[in-house]
Amino acid sequence: MAGQLSSSMLLAVPLAPLAGSAIAGLLGTKFLGNVVGRKVSHTATILGVLIALIISVQTLMAVLDGATFNQDIYTWMTVGSVKLAVGFQIDTLSAMMMCVVTSVSLMVHIYTIGYMAEDEGYNRFFSYISLFTFSMLMLVMSNNFLQLFFGWEAVGLVSYLLIGFWYTRPTAIFANMKAFLVNRVGDFGFILGIGLLLAASGSMQYTDVFAQADKLAGMTVPGIGWPLLTAACICLFIGAMGKSAQFPLHVWLPDSMEGPTPISALIHAATMVTAGIFMVSRMSPLFELSDGALSFIIVIGSITALFMGFLGIIQNDIKRVVAYSTLSQLGYMTVALGASAYSVAVFHLMTHAFFKALLFLGAGSVIIGMHHDQDMRNMGGLRKYMPITWITSLLGSLALIGTPFFSGFYSKDSIIEAVHATNIPGAGFANFAVLAGVFITAFYSFRMYFLVFHGESRWNKPQPHSHGHDSDAHNEEDAHDDHGDDHHHHGLQPGDKPHESPWVVTLPLILLAIPSVIIGYLAIGPMLHGDFFKGVIFVGENHTAMETLREEFHGAAAMAIHGLQTAPFWLALAGVVCAYYCYMVNPRVPAWFYSKFKFLHTLLDNKYYMDKFNQVVFAGGARAIGGGLWKVGDRALIDGLVVNGSAKLVGWFALLTRTFQTGYIYHYAFVMIVGVLATLLYFFPFWR
Repeated sequence: MAGQLSSSMLLAVPLAPLAGSAIAGLLGTKFLGNVVGRKVSHTATILGVLIALIISVQTLMAVLDGATFNQDIYTWMTVGSVKLAVGFQIDTLSAMMMCVVTSVSLMVHIYTIGYMAEDEGYNRFFSYISLFTFSMLMLVMSNNFLQLFFGWEAVGLVSYLLIGFWYTRPTAIFANMKAFLVNRVGDFGFILGIGLLLAASGSMQYTDVFAQADKLAGMTVPGIGWPLLTAACICLFIGAMGKSAQFPLHVWLPDSMEGPTPISALIHAATMVTAGIFMVSRMSPLFELSDGALSFIIVIGSITALFMGFLGIIQNDIKRVVAYSTLSQLGYMTVALGASAYSVAVFHLMTHAFFKALLFLGAGSVIIGMHHDQDMRNMGGLRKYMPITWITSLLGSLALIGTPFFSGFYSKDSIIEAVHATNIPGAGFANFAVLAGVFITAFYSFRMYFLVFHGESRWNKPQPHSHGHDSDAHNEEDAHDDHGDDHHHHGLQPGDKPHESPWVVTLPLILLAIPSVIIGYLAIGPMLHGDFFKGVIFVGENHTAMETLREEFHGAAAMAIHGLQTAPFWLALAGVVCAYYCYMVNPRVPAWFYSKFKFLHTLLDNKYYMDKFNQVVFAGGARAIGGGLWKVGDRALIDGLVVNGSAKLVGWFALLTRTFQTGYIYHYAFVMIVGVLATLLYFFPFWR
């Protein structure tokens, strides 16, 4: 199979989930009369994703054996010299992404059987998540900007449907509209970047544009004089800021927790939020020629990694803690991109996909065991009631904080080393941000772990909840993931006890825990220091971060042992110890901090007032502009001047002319004589 891949087999990868989505969405809903039941719907969608996973694994093995593929499958239209087509570019980057997307999606599909068992929209949900998988596969497999943009917009559309899945809840409608609008801002920059490259290169194909990279680097934007490549790369990255939730376009992601937990795992682990990281890595031949764009990227990533981590400390909703963790880790990936360490960013994308999906699904398992209560202040002591969820969540947390030998350690530590070694402007602040983020991540991760699984049981005890309430929750009922029911029976009732989730929930947890522990150890050698991305990701000679990493790497085991002596390990350990002391040994410490630094808690609880700023400035400004256009443009100009004014003018002219309609012949003769004289004077003036 070396040297070639079958186009029909590759086409089956995205089409299999699409077929499953069509069966569940058309035949399994009211649209066509519920022809098939739940069992057929989840079987069809799971089978579709399983087929995609099997072919993806075979494709990755073939690519590692030397196979390549870069062809158009279908030509949609040709406009002049520009061809608009559907095509696939299969190399190690896209094959690896195909495997990650399909494997995590399969786990989410299986998990959904148990999690959404009581929901009336069961078949519709399966249709959505399979459609989401199809969209993401089309994105990562594309060989041109048109298909990339199609996949980009398709994942945005389906995420809108999934975040607002429970469309009878006002908070869900607000959250999905917020996600949709914020992503439109980023996508506007994205399409501008594509347009600049199309206008300059005359092609939508990756290979054609990359071949002209040196020429593009010497061009400027007409009429402005900015370097064209820098402008195009920054515009493309603005699109990534929206999809990958980078500051200040991050505000949609925490609110997306209004969707069911399975989609929180799918959106925030391996798919939508990593699309921006994948896109910048794919465009490395362009970004490498613009230090200005890389500097912009590393600063934005640093701000996101550090300041979004702070917000995770004060959250009480278990899903929101994991959501802010995702924001922070996406910042780490973005910092790696800015440091010109694209392979490290993709490596962290892969490891993060597994342990973050594990943490989200673990949070969902806790929610099931707590009868849909998501407030960590009502939990405690769940270790003995939910042993599988406990141990898998512990493994996921250890991977997240970068514990040596766990997968997160290898990717996260590599990012920190790459930032330390880079010479990109902004690296100094980035170095501080990623190191400080290690302590913060460990603190909020194990704050969640200790509050949920250890300490005294708090589920049947009244809690004061005097401070630290999540401002995002809007109200206590809407803060919970209630599987779409309208009864709001959140939490355990008196006499109830938590329980372990069914096997369809715990099996994906176990399967995700395995790569969360070992995949970093196995993959760091070939992915970062071997030829895995050779010919796919390009790094300029003036960017030496990856070269420094290769010189210092002496094997995965040696790296982990050395990691026990480095600052990131001790910072992570300090974060765990501080969390244990504050929430297990002496709970009065957080209360003291709250009383002394209430202003700081208020700032964090209001998310740096970014939402209020957006509401007042952007939403308020849009309303003001719209109101002004309505009053001046619509009412005064269009209705008042054009429509009503023309009617009044016609009426006035009619009033004037009716005075001559007397019925007397001599009046009409007089008017005719005046008309003839006027005509003669106009054509034969006497003054000539």
